[in-house]
Amino acid sequence: MDFSTLAQKRYAVRQFADTPVTDEQLDILLKAAQSAPTAHNNQPQKLFVFRSKESLEIVDAASRGRFNAPLAILVCYDGSQSWKSKDGRDSGAWDASIVATHLLLQATDLGLGSIWVAMFKPEVFKEKLNLPETIVPVALIPIGVAKEDSVPYEMHFSRKPIEETATIL
Repeated sequence: MDFSTLAQKRYAVRQFADTPVTDEQLDILLKAAQSAPTAHNNQPQKLFVFRSKESLEIVDAASRGRFNAPLAILVCYDGSQSWKSKDGRDSGAWDASIVATHLLLQATDLGLGSIWVAMFKPEVFKEKLNLPETIVPVALIPIGVAKEDSVPYEMHFSRKPIEETATIL
């Protein structure tokens, strides 16, 4: 499918079927994340894949946003490996955001649903996974087969005119 179709097809899935994500699908998702460009190619991303019943309980303790997905990926970055600008800005969050976007789009291309969850308790992940201070959680991406009756949120197709969001100079 071409990129425009892919971008328009993707929506935030909030109802997942019990169908597991296959090993092959997971491998493709992780390779898509790996291919994401990062500042100075530092690749500071750290991904935590939650798939077992026990690990998904950690996700549920940190967020109400799993929506029964059989797989969730926590996208983090290692602040000790990210690029810092002269004015102190850290590229890690930007890099992790690009990685998360690759995961979302690859999931759609595989016929899977996904959602970007920003509302979670990072301290739960830090504690349960024993993460060092340098690891910063950015996004939680639940992934799976969307339930048959899953539909985009009612406002999904509402878009402002381009003239309101883009300025051509």
